Amino acid sequence: MTQPAPRKFEFDTVFDGAGDVAFEAPRPKRLFPAEEVEQIRAQAYAEGQQAALASMQALQAQALAQIAAAAGAAMPTLAAVAHDHRTHSAELALACARSIAAAALERFPEAPIRAALESLAREIEAAPRLVVSAPPELAEALQAAVEETAQAIGYPGAIQVRAQPGLPQAAFNLDFGDGAASFDPHAAAERVAAALDAALAAEGLHAEPLIPGSES
Repeated sequence: MTQPAPRKFEFDTVFDGAGDVAFEAPRPKRLFPAEEVEQIRAQAYAEGQQAALASMQALQAQALAQIAAAAGAAMPTLAAVAHDHRTHSAELALACARSIAAAALERFPEAPIRAALESLAREIEAAPRLVVSAPPELAEALQAAVEETAQAIGYPGAIQVRAQPGLPQAAFNLDFGDGAASFDPHAAAERVAAALDAALAAEGLHAEPLIPGSES
């Protein structure tokens, strides 16, 4: 390993034989004009401000990244909560609808068959005979309602109402020779519930946001 070449020691101030200064090396400048001081101060301030801004921007970017990560991690949970809310709301609405329908059928048990006869007016208008099967507790009271509705739709054939044990409340069967129709409120409620369950399952966690405009 080579050693650096020795450097001769030099004195800053050299005196002659009489004690006078023969040579004096230049010394660092220690006094600065006010303009230069102000310029240095302004430059140092600008550099410090720039460094502080850069540090703040880095911290802001880090905070935003953490917020984005937290929001992304929370989205599946929020989607599950929203789906549960929709499911429970739909179940509650269905339960309310069942209660209202049951009360309406108890109050107006002949309403479904009236609606069915009006809807089937064209299908039964040429039938010579119309047989209506209904629960025993409803059959006797239904005769007048069926005849009234048949007269309103212009049905000229014979009408026969039969009691059929085992049918639920407000249920009925229609037989008009070339066709038939039936209504079971319990089966209808089960079909509605099945359709609702299928719709919720198909929707899954990809439904529209609960609050319009909350998701782009």
